[in-house]
Amino acid sequence: MPGRIEDYALIGDMQTAALVCRDGTVDWLCLPRFDSHAIFAGLLGTEEHGFWRLGPAHAADADPPTAARRGYRGDSLILESEWDTPRGTVRVTDFMPPRDGAPQLIRIVEGVSGRVPMRSALRMRFSYGRVVPWVHKHEGRTVAVAGPDSVWFDTDCETYGKSLTTYSDFTVTPGDRIAFTISWEPSHTQPPPLPEPEQSLEATEDFWREWVEQCTYHGPYREAVVRSLITLKALTYAPTGGIVAAPTTSLPEEVGGVRNWDYRYTWLRDAAITLSSLLRTGYREEARAWREWLLRAVAGDPENLQIMYGIAGERKLSESELHWLPGYEDSTPVRVGNDAAHQLQLDVYGEVTETLHIARMANLARNGYASALQLRLIEHLEQHWMEPDEGIWEVRGPRRHFVHSKVMAWVAVDRTIKLIESGDADGPLERWRELRDDIHRDVCEKGYDKERNTFTQSYGSKELDASLLLIPQMGFLPPDDKRVIGTIEAIQRELSTSDGFILRYPTAGSGEGVDGLKGDEGAFLACSFWFADALAMLGRLDEARTLFEKLLGLRNDLGLLAEEWDSGRQRQVGNVPQAFSHVALVDTALKIGALGSHGGGLC
Repeated sequence: MPGRIEDYALIGDMQTAALVCRDGTVDWLCLPRFDSHAIFAGLLGTEEHGFWRLGPAHAADADPPTAARRGYRGDSLILESEWDTPRGTVRVTDFMPPRDGAPQLIRIVEGVSGRVPMRSALRMRFSYGRVVPWVHKHEGRTVAVAGPDSVWFDTDCETYGKSLTTYSDFTVTPGDRIAFTISWEPSHTQPPPLPEPEQSLEATEDFWREWVEQCTYHGPYREAVVRSLITLKALTYAPTGGIVAAPTTSLPEEVGGVRNWDYRYTWLRDAAITLSSLLRTGYREEARAWREWLLRAVAGDPENLQIMYGIAGERKLSESELHWLPGYEDSTPVRVGNDAAHQLQLDVYGEVTETLHIARMANLARNGYASALQLRLIEHLEQHWMEPDEGIWEVRGPRRHFVHSKVMAWVAVDRTIKLIESGDADGPLERWRELRDDIHRDVCEKGYDKERNTFTQSYGSKELDASLLLIPQMGFLPPDDKRVIGTIEAIQRELSTSDGFILRYPTAGSGEGVDGLKGDEGAFLACSFWFADALAMLGRLDEARTLFEKLLGLRNDLGLLAEEWDSGRQRQVGNVPQAFSHVALVDTALKIGALGSHGGGLC
């Protein structure tokens, strides 16, 4: 059985990532990219689908022991795990060096005290656990080959094969350091160079130290903010600047349910808000790289803007199901690809233009095509903002006039008007001012329930939606507007879980809900952070801090958050780590810090 979602640590090289469990098992790794086929897919199945366990030896009929302690080395993505055994203490250091050639996962075993028997068990299965590779020796190195892929396994320890698994049994004493490395190369090319684990460890530590030193945030909750920023950086695909929503697929939003999606792609919405957070904490290069990625992805075709792309800008992300995988804790289907790529989500226009606006306000180097793209997006939006869409939550039911989508259409027009007013672009200013007023009036007339004093999820509906919490953040209405206050109070009353966190919207359990799906889901963590923001903006800073610190308590021992929180089971659910959750954490910390320094009150 794979571990609980919060049992996993993240390591990565800004091109792919691995998840390492508390017992020293790597249960998830896609090579060579985030969206490549997994060679370890035990997370979504069993050990038969691929894993790599490295830890103290244990009896065959016993569960592998879990580490007594683990943590990242300083402000880095280098994982250190320690086991205390009857025979002594051992440490395993896991990391993936920022790539300069073949992708590598390096594991260094270090004896701390006593004499500790250890075992490495490596079972590589290509194509998400479906393909058993040909494993053989080549000039003293172990290589696994299947089709276009080869993975090279290097260690000074003796290895042997048994039950289609490569084993190493050894003992460590104080001062011993024994390294194990896997490296990926296309199977038709030359073998990768022999790894240099100690030099790579030093270089990896230097990389993260230098990157974190660029952070300009020194306010409250800095430790949590920095860890979230490191996580967001790890989800960035370095060659292109694209950012994945999460490095995993099909971790369920409801254990045993069907809400299992592939998040290893770049959502314009998620990437935009991620870059907003990075830019406001000093990371200008990441903002510049994402803007260039955006311009390449959209190219000369903004009328056919997709809501998500592949990490290099790919448009085709066809969704399919992997029937041979039983799913995480029997949560099926396991999906790869994502058909939501071709949905209509009007809010994306707002997120993209808001990010370009923030970049301009932060004096990021001007890009003429970025301004031209923004104008063309608004020209297209002008003709389509009144249409129903699938909305921010990518419903698979009928399209609706979602209030959040209309609000973000207003944001797109508003920020473009500001661009023109600044003199950095030319456009039909008066016409678009009228358009902005038209959208605002339409939302306030059709998306507001006067009897309940709250905005609703969509025009004419009674349901609420946590995305309405963004209305004051986007400047659509001020925080002290009675309609905003009424909406915040209604969401707290109707969408709160028993432990005070916020659901995205009502789900239908065994029936089919507004999203076209059966089943329920956990509290969406980003929405809970948004609620803390709303409390802070209303001047209720003590309540905001209490909720924020309660949310921080949901992080695992390494500071990582998945997409949602299951209040009944008291555990994380959904893909992990989730960029949306960590962005929201950073934003709330910055907001509480800023408002607290000014004595609270509205902003």
